[in-house]
Amino acid sequence: MENLQEYNINIPLAERMRATTLDQFIGQKHIVGQNSLIRRALKVNRLGSCIFYGPPGVGKTTLAYIVANSLSMDYVKLNAVSSGVADAKKVIENAKANFELTRKSTMLILDECHRWSKSQSDCVLEAVERGYITFIGTTTENPHISMTPAIVSRCRVFKFNPLQVEDIKDALIIAIKDKERGFGRLNVHMDIDAINHFAMFSNGDLRSAYNALELAVSTTPADKQGVIQITKTVAGQCIQQPVISVDENFYYDMLSAFCKSLRGSDADAALYYSQRLIKAGCDPLLICRRLIAHASEDVGMADSNAALMAMVAMNAIKNLGLPEGNIPLSHAIIYVCEAEKSNSVITAMDAAKYDAEFNPDDNIPEHLKNYHYEVENPPEYKYPHNYGGYVKQQYLPDKLKDKIYYQPSNNGREKGMIRKKFRK
Repeated sequence: MENLQEYNINIPLAERMRATTLDQFIGQKHIVGQNSLIRRALKVNRLGSCIFYGPPGVGKTTLAYIVANSLSMDYVKLNAVSSGVADAKKVIENAKANFELTRKSTMLILDECHRWSKSQSDCVLEAVERGYITFIGTTTENPHISMTPAIVSRCRVFKFNPLQVEDIKDALIIAIKDKERGFGRLNVHMDIDAINHFAMFSNGDLRSAYNALELAVSTTPADKQGVIQITKTVAGQCIQQPVISVDENFYYDMLSAFCKSLRGSDADAALYYSQRLIKAGCDPLLICRRLIAHASEDVGMADSNAALMAMVAMNAIKNLGLPEGNIPLSHAIIYVCEAEKSNSVITAMDAAKYDAEFNPDDNIPEHLKNYHYEVENPPEYKYPHNYGGYVKQQYLPDKLKDKIYYQPSNNGREKGMIRKKFRK
């Protein structure tokens, strides 16, 4: 067996395992699948500028490198945190000279692109329009909110999702077996429970899973047979997440029982399952996330304070941790259970979502349109505050104008509610 020192330990595992082709790429099938826009565009060399946004460790920068290499383009990588206008101008000058000489565009890969100021973004606009620069930005923030509209309008935006547990499991198994990039030349044996733990608690972040695996392998001594044995306990230490002391099926059964106890207004059962989960090693933030969802799904408009209580619980867990945060968490659980119940919010959401997807009408009523420019005799929009706060007028398009999505229940705050639009 080879020694761990024979690997290039100066290069992190996450970097060594970085995909170099679309076929090696992990996850994001909606972006890199067989009939995806990116695959089709790369075949005809017509992708253009893009922004990749999504959570950390899901492949945004990796895909940018793959795109650059697939197009045989020269590329420059900058980080928006550490680069300034001068850096951008230097890249543009070099790209312009290269374009005039070879007629080939240079790719600018900009990590954390939302951190660029307006002046930094503006300096690349002309270069993008003239073809000197093909821009690929990566960001964890929604570019439509965090970036200047001028640069976003010149890019195709691709949203990346957290990786699925199965994707991360597959990636870790490949890393263990790969003799060139991973630990294939070492005798590493990882329990299936350890793989599951790495995958479950990396929160969809493959870089986090790779880093935890690398730490486990590098800090675990080989046994007498030369085997580096990675157990679930070791995995829990390295991913910095306690080991769940119950099997995976029972863990999900308890989560399901907790959620159904909230919906069923049984505070005793919900408290028991929440404490059982915490005792077993469940991240209390996961319990908070479920509580917030059910506060709107199952309590909703019957008592909107339930959602506020759930958010207070999450804030307490984040800022106080355990055991102190357990008190406001239990407070919120009891509140959600004892509150009057109504599913009118999720029912209304699902009905509106269905029409938005399968029965859309884009003919916005004329009086609701944005007449910010001079128009002769614009349609009359009735300003509600001029009528005491509410005035009846059409808001939905003609095709949907009689639709009713939100229907109050007869519970809690909703009891006896007559919606404004139905008041005379």
